[in-house]
Amino acid sequence: MRIGIDASRIARDEKSGTENYTLNLIRALAAIDRKNYYQLYFNQPPKFFELPGGNFASKVIASKRFWTQLRLAAELAINPVDLLFVPAHTLPVLRRPALKTVVTVHDLGAQFLKEYHEFPSRYYLNWSTAFVANYASHLIAVSGATKKDLTRRFKVPASRITVVHEGVDQSFFKRASEAEIELCRKKYGLASKYFLFVGTIQPRKNLTRLIEAFARSRLNLDLAIAGQPGWLYKEIYEAPERFGVENKVKFLGFVPNEDIVKLYSGSTAFVFPSLYEGFGLPVLEAMACGCPVITSSVSSLPEVAGEAAVLVDPDDTKAIEKALKDVATDPTLRERLTAAGYRRVKDFTWERSAKETLAVLAKVGKK
Repeated sequence: MRIGIDASRIARDEKSGTENYTLNLIRALAAIDRKNYYQLYFNQPPKFFELPGGNFASKVIASKRFWTQLRLAAELAINPVDLLFVPAHTLPVLRRPALKTVVTVHDLGAQFLKEYHEFPSRYYLNWSTAFVANYASHLIAVSGATKKDLTRRFKVPASRITVVHEGVDQSFFKRASEAEIELCRKKYGLASKYFLFVGTIQPRKNLTRLIEAFARSRLNLDLAIAGQPGWLYKEIYEAPERFGVENKVKFLGFVPNEDIVKLYSGSTAFVFPSLYEGFGLPVLEAMACGCPVITSSVSSLPEVAGEAAVLVDPDDTKAIEKALKDVATDPTLRERLTAAGYRRVKDFTWERSAKETLAVLAKVGKK
């Protein structure tokens, strides 16, 4: 079977959730499948990406705007494939009727948290998700929670959706040494003890409430926030001064994976009180590094964390404050969470994700 993959997200310089999903899944597919032929499509030459070779080929179709709907659509019409796999949300509207399509849907945040998405982004995400919900041959949901959201919001039959959990990059399964942790801590100007958040700086991550809970806890730790600014971020950057902890909350900006591993490894706890997540991969990354986890009791996060994290109501500042205090002051609790996290994260590998994704592609390709 000739499988086309929209690999355009790999070409982005700074990668977050869907970019890393695409990259890791392609690498894992290359490791397990020598039977099918894969054509990867890029909108610009990818940096730091080595083509797997063999049954994998790449094509750069340069374009800065409307790449999916114009350039990719034209390429698929001129040089057709049997099946198109899109690792994140969108499909060409104009395409051959015979082309089979599989699309991964990561979350429906723009549907459920409209006030936290700027209009252009919300409109595009809602349109593209509705389109693939109606017209893709099959959907992959990264969690059972996302599958439920798709069936509830877009009335997609459950038979058209397969849940395939994400995996954790093997680079996270190595706890950093004390010397590495110390050097990294000094690099980012952090105190000897700190809480850590990793993710895009945007309202749905619930960071303003986390900063308030941290301020109320009066713990002698820093709060390190690693990630790029997203939409509506201004209030979040102003929150530390508003709550009187401007000297203890550190915005680190984009942090490369090699440093993220060290920050996870040295953290008192990873705190992820998000209001909504389609999957919540940072929870598992923290567990792989031996970091205790505090996360939300909503959307996909209980599904991902299992019993290996402290779950809190993300709307309850006092509950977040209590969790911070409990984990910071109870070494036995931290040890229990670390051990449970190591056990939990073993279930989430990219090899398993690739095998399950390949099974979906094969099933759709035979129809």
